[in-house]
Amino acid sequence: MPTRGNYTPTSGRVERATGVTDGSGNVTFTWPAGAFATPPVVTIGLQAPAGFYSHRITANAAGATTVNVLMAAGITLLGIGVLAAGAAASGVTVHAHASNQ
Repeated sequence: MPTRGNYTPTSGRVERATGVTDGSGNVTFTWPAGAFATPPVVTIGLQAPAGFYSHRITANAAGATTVNVLMAAGITLLGIGVLAAGAAASGVTVHAHASNQ
């Protein structure tokens, strides 16, 4: 289906970083100075061994982003699989992409 009009794609800056969580399950990505004027839009990918992992961006500013990763073991209770309470996941590789859009 044709479209009419002009389209100019934005040329937003994209930064990529990889880090490993510490003993508390945290990893902080520091963006280059001046990369973003406002807190960037950040997407996260986890590279971890088998299991259930969840992540949460706990702080996001123009200069840095902090991510917390939790791991929950699966247990069976009365024949029903459930997840145990989450615990800090250390040593998990976290990939981050940040963009000003």
